[in-house]
Amino acid sequence: MTLSPERKRVRELVLRYGWNATAYQLLNPGLAYWFAPDAEAVVGYVPAAARPGGRHAAWVAAGGPVCPAEAVGAIATQFEAAAAAAGCRVCWFGADRRLRASRSGRTGYAEMTLGAQPVWDPHRWPAILAGKASLRAQRNRARNKGVAVTRWDTDRAERDPGLRRCLAEWLARRGLPPLHFLVEPDTLGALADRRVFVAERAGAPVGFLVLSPVPARGGWLVEQIIRGDGAPNGTGTLLLDAAMRHAAGAGATYLTLGLSPLSTRAPASSPNPLWLRLLLGWLRAHGRRFYDFRGLEAFKAKYVPDRWDPITAITNERRPSPGTLYAVADAFSGPRSPTALIGEALWRAARDEARTARRWLSS
Repeated sequence: MTLSPERKRVRELVLRYGWNATAYQLLNPGLAYWFAPDAEAVVGYVPAAARPGGRHAAWVAAGGPVCPAEAVGAIATQFEAAAAAAGCRVCWFGADRRLRASRSGRTGYAEMTLGAQPVWDPHRWPAILAGKASLRAQRNRARNKGVAVTRWDTDRAERDPGLRRCLAEWLARRGLPPLHFLVEPDTLGALADRRVFVAERAGAPVGFLVLSPVPARGGWLVEQIIRGDGAPNGTGTLLLDAAMRHAAGAGATYLTLGLSPLSTRAPASSPNPLWLRLLLGWLRAHGRRFYDFRGLEAFKAKYVPDRWDPITAITNERRPSPGTLYAVADAFSGPRSPTALIGEALWRAARDEARTARRWLSS
């Protein structure tokens, strides 16, 4: 991985101070960086529009500031001042508890709960397996189909066309086009500090898992579990088993599978406004055609996490606004607008319905 001088500086700060679960994802493409003028600190963010066709009106930050713990509040205030000078408000997406504590009780801030993430101590994994026969059966099913998991070095993983094929097959099955920001699908070109576990069958990759470091916690984020078209049932569990055992062997006490959008498993620290509860509830109930929110949550929950942490967004406005939520969607949609993303998702859904109808008529 070749980094620009700016991104090298970001990487150094992340490896020294990265505490948020998504800290390493600051190195994902498409982010802008703000560096504190008089401290070791960086914030990764995306300038985003707050309405369709509008100008950049918000800086959507990727988690909290990456800096020493005692400086989080002061650095966040400096970043907000820089955004205000540019005519923008700030939305801290995925705000960690240190940032939330620095804003708690202060006027002029609002919080939204947009999902949850499951967390484990990897040392508990053998006990979880021992207590849940269905997980052991899934793992053994993949093994019995000839699947074996090994850790690959980064050079091999970055060059191997089989992993690219698995990723392409996995993306082709998604209801939504690829998202960006904190869920960048193509990590294979930037694996330097990540760990890659590959599931192979008959000598060919059928899936892989990517671990990203959470350095200040000595922990890991499972950034991706990718299953190609040839992956037997249980391949995901077999990959996670290898990752959990590796993390425990390295002394980690923190591992997360990352964001489950719209999950209600973690209690909100403050209630969402009524309009947002209604919108998120509707998306959870009816958005399955585009993204299986409930299925993703159920997949993560079956591994019996120790707890679920809320995924929150903090904005420096008196109450959460639809414009700020649109800005978050704009950050994740990448070069497309959220409306273009939805349009492409509708086209994919119609295409898949037509394919299903043709297969039914020809059978």
